[in-house]
Amino acid sequence: MSSSALPRRRFLGMATVAGLGTVVLTSCGDSDSDSGGKDGSGRTVVEWWHISTTEPAKSRWNAQAKAFEAKNKDVRIKVVSLENDAYKAKITALTSSGKLPDVYHTWGGGVLKQQIDAGLVEDLTDSVKSWIGDLVPASRDAYEFDGKTYGIPNDIGAVGFWYNKALFKKAKIDAPPTTWADFLDTVRTLKGAGITPISLGGKEKWPGMYYWAYLAMRLAGVDGMQKAADAKDFTGAPFVKAGEHLKGLVDLKPFQKGFLGAPYSSPTGQAAVMGTGKAAMELMGQWAPREQAASGKGLGDDLGFFPFPAVAGGKGKGTDVFGGGGGYALRKGAPKESVDFLKFFVSPESLRKLVPGTGIIPVNKEAESALKDPNLKAVLDMLNNATGFQLYLDQAYPPAVGQEVNDSVAALIAGSKSPDQVTRSITQVAKSQ
Repeated sequence: MSSSALPRRRFLGMATVAGLGTVVLTSCGDSDSDSGGKDGSGRTVVEWWHISTTEPAKSRWNAQAKAFEAKNKDVRIKVVSLENDAYKAKITALTSSGKLPDVYHTWGGGVLKQQIDAGLVEDLTDSVKSWIGDLVPASRDAYEFDGKTYGIPNDIGAVGFWYNKALFKKAKIDAPPTTWADFLDTVRTLKGAGITPISLGGKEKWPGMYYWAYLAMRLAGVDGMQKAADAKDFTGAPFVKAGEHLKGLVDLKPFQKGFLGAPYSSPTGQAAVMGTGKAAMELMGQWAPREQAASGKGLGDDLGFFPFPAVAGGKGKGTDVFGGGGGYALRKGAPKESVDFLKFFVSPESLRKLVPGTGIIPVNKEAESALKDPNLKAVLDMLNNATGFQLYLDQAYPPAVGQEVNDSVAALIAGSKSPDQVTRSITQVAKSQ
């Protein structure tokens, strides 16, 4: 959510983390200065806000600031490291005041677009055009608007199914499903073998949203998703059908007992249920193995990964990918050295130091060799072969719309909204924006 090293939802502020009182300020130099000014030694100060607050990511992020300073003696990187919820609250307040840090963490999508429309964000198109092509194409989508670049990704990820190979073997399932119909058959087979098919953290709502979003993308296609967003109308047949498919899954009762009250990360949450071998699958992003190990004990070699299945009759391709990542934007008028720092931070040299042990997937194609985990390599392969990319809906859309998607889909899963009501609720909120 994350440093890139934390779950995506933590960085969206949907999980319980520390509040504003936990803001940590660290500086790579000795003297204080306003961002964009000069310190006592005459160096240009670049203020950099990031959300990597857990180890080893925090130390590695800050070490890269010092490494940049060592190569650029006339620049000081003033590092501000904040917990995820604290960051969201602080950056929202700064956006309202019209004063953002020189370099600040962003997830792109709707929130970044609002900052751009308010005239607060630097257009990076010309200043990065000589090297932006080194980055994985899918990683750049969330930061590009109207053909212009307003942010640089530092990690990228995608959602897919994580599964327990041992439980599949126990149920005599030879291979992961490739179609939605096969997926439902897999669920039935697992249930027949006395195995809980799917772990779901229903309390936090966003994990359930992934199912509806992927189904909608498979049925409407990436272009159809964009057209619905532009028209602020999600009542079309593909979106209703997505809800019907999800309801069909829910009707099979595939989730663990008490899933509606289960969080994502906790000793009794979605990740723990999966990580202790009590469920066969979970639909989650690339951070899943780390969270399974942290909340449960992890599955080791028994853990596998497969893409979200294709859906018959849909306009979307089975190789279209749903996901997102983290990156950095610059405030309007930030020192030119800020761009130099971003180039350094996403260089192969830097990413080879940042990737090991942090769980991030490198955005620079020349740093992909630093990724050793076979399952994360499978995620990267899926991204590199993506025919289309859809950003997480609660990031792609304005915040109120994204929240309504989460809320309405959660209501469908709980049985209190119909597929048609879901689409009408989302459309109503979208048109009010």
